[in-house]
Amino acid sequence: MNGVELKLQLHAQCMDFVNQRISFARQAMDGAQASANMEEKSSAGDKYETGRAMAQLERDKAASQVAEAMKMKAVLDKINPAITHSEAMLGSLITTENNNFYISISAGKLVVGEVVYLAISAQSPIGLLLLNKCARESFIFNHQKQTIVSVF
Repeated sequence: MNGVELKLQLHAQCMDFVNQRISFARQAMDGAQASANMEEKSSAGDKYETGRAMAQLERDKAASQVAEAMKMKAVLDKINPAITHSEAMLGSLITTENNNFYISISAGKLVVGEVVYLAISAQSPIGLLLLNKCARESFIFNHQKQTIVSVF
């Protein structure tokens, strides 16, 4: 598999990750809204208001999760996986002696074939260390020196 095909697969996995987060958060929003709508007034007015307030808090929390996931999706939309890079930047695939990184969003471990890739944000601590670095450059992360083998 060539580098472009690999980046396309990693990008697709990141998109799936974001779309799944959006879907789950929207389901939670809908559930919280339905719960709030089902609260019935009773003679204990405080119980009714408390139930609605708690449901509204859950809905707001889920709405915040949707907004965060939409920001992640916007970052992914900026990446063209078919473009190759000579220095690390958004959309780059970086191989070090110890790890493989895909600078995109913080999606964690992705597996293509049997190889593990770490999808990281450019704003993450390791992402910031990698930005603008080229092959054969080194960096220190968690007291461990790593050398970049390739940037694609």
